[in-house]
Amino acid sequence: MSMSNPFISDQTFKGIDFTSKPLSKGDYENCIFDSCTFSKGDISNIAFMECVFTDCDLSNVNLKNTTFKETLFKRCKLLGIRFDHCNDFLLSFNFHDCTLDLSSFYTLKLKNTTFNNCKMISVDFTEADLTQTKFDSCNLEGAVFEHCNLEKADFQTAFNFTLDPERNKIAKAKFSKEGALGLLKKYNIQIS
Repeated sequence: MSMSNPFISDQTFKGIDFTSKPLSKGDYENCIFDSCTFSKGDISNIAFMECVFTDCDLSNVNLKNTTFKETLFKRCKLLGIRFDHCNDFLLSFNFHDCTLDLSSFYTLKLKNTTFNNCKMISVDFTEADLTQTKFDSCNLEGAVFEHCNLEKADFQTAFNFTLDPERNKIAKAKFSKEGALGLLKKYNIQIS
């Protein structure tokens, strides 16, 4: 019996509510998901390669063993997502104008990922590899950076973040003067 998933390419899915009728299992390549709802749904064991999600709600979606390869999320709501449940093989995605509050990237390798103008309240990056990741105009309030590799990461326009330089690798990471204060928070000192 063949276990191969159907292969779906170059399709556009617009305005579909996948909460009532789940997205068919398969390998999706170069597909566009526009204004679709997946909230609390199940997209486990599905592969997305070079796909674009625009104006979609994927909050609390089940990503068990889901593959994202060169996937772009634009203006998406991605609340409380366990990205750490994804298949981490070839994992690569970028986020523009997204809300990622309470999501987890625990232990993931996210080298060269771009987060652009994203709201990322209380996101968990514990033990993630964020080498050369760009946090462009992102609100990182309450985001957890513990034992991360932040080498060459770019925080120059990020705001509201705190991270402990002693508990993360930060060689050659870029910070603005204001942002650098977030590195000193734990010392409870006053800077004027």
